[in-house]
Amino acid sequence: MRFLQTICFLAFVIIADQSFAQSRVKDIAFLQASRDNQLFGYGLVVGLPGTGDSLRNAPFTETSMRSMLDAIGVATAEGQARLRNIAAVIVTANLPAYARHGSRIDVEVSSLGDAESLIGGRLVMTALKGADDKIYAVAQGAITTGAIYARGQAESLVEGTATSGRIVNGAIVERELQFSMPKVQKLLLQLRNPDFSTAVAVTDAINAQATKTFGAPVAREIDAKTIELTRPDNISTARFIAAVESLPVSYDSPARVVLDEGTGTIVISKDVRISPVAISHGSLTVRVTEMPQVSQPLPFTDGETTVVPSTAIQLFDEGTTLGLVNGANLESIVNGLNQLGVGPRDVMAILQALKNSGALQAELVVQ
Repeated sequence: MRFLQTICFLAFVIIADQSFAQSRVKDIAFLQASRDNQLFGYGLVVGLPGTGDSLRNAPFTETSMRSMLDAIGVATAEGQARLRNIAAVIVTANLPAYARHGSRIDVEVSSLGDAESLIGGRLVMTALKGADDKIYAVAQGAITTGAIYARGQAESLVEGTATSGRIVNGAIVERELQFSMPKVQKLLLQLRNPDFSTAVAVTDAINAQATKTFGAPVAREIDAKTIELTRPDNISTARFIAAVESLPVSYDSPARVVLDEGTGTIVISKDVRISPVAISHGSLTVRVTEMPQVSQPLPFTDGETTVVPSTAIQLFDEGTTLGLVNGANLESIVNGLNQLGVGPRDVMAILQALKNSGALQAELVVQ
């Protein structure tokens, strides 16, 4: 177990070291004008093998179904339907900045009612709108969930999430975003991870190359996230952006510890420091075991067979010895925590206690 923990922590070391290598500008920053835009819509999935919405519990599904059939000229009888092969869904997508009319994008489909599974379903034509309530794309197609769903009379098995899925290239762009690339003179470059040191480093790298190529600096840092670029007159916007985003630059990042309590993942960056502290961490385990006993009546009596409950409770207090952690660098932190012989969940508790005591010199992020 300790050997596996050491491997796990060494993997964190490798990830942290890579963050200080040289990277291209395009890898740590993006143009403000080239951001994605979110789309959403409401639609129906048909063709489900009896795993759709129960229309009695999801009346909006039946209303939508009748409206769809009326729109195509199919008369529907009044009364409660008993279909289970249809489901109401929410459809979402990201519209890229330079998507043109007729291009295709991926969409995500999520169940809105009480459907058990969307496996085998097909999304009916659904309009996708933006924040301005205009239609930008239309989605339709077979849904892929990547899940496994099986159901019998007394038991069901679900592996993965069967109530949400994806349609690759499932939407066709019907409206383009208004952006004229050739006329742009001022461009805003935004860092993916805001940092003043990185903003200054990127600005200096761009200006050093621009001075050699164009004879004047073209970049100016505005804040920890934004850098303003001025396009020279003798070059197109596309070529100017391509020249900027291919420049290598060294970027910095703050000391940070990220704890994901859901998955038990711990990420420690390179500059994290821990003041010399002594740590003792133990775990208390309570085991409750139910052992019901069957009591049989004596022969030729009017007694009844009964089940007599029997419970056994055990308490385990597993403590560790007092260990010294002196985190002058990342390797010493990893070695010190591994010497305590604790698992990832216990390491999370230790790191949070170190932060509360003031010994952890880093930002602690708990997800």
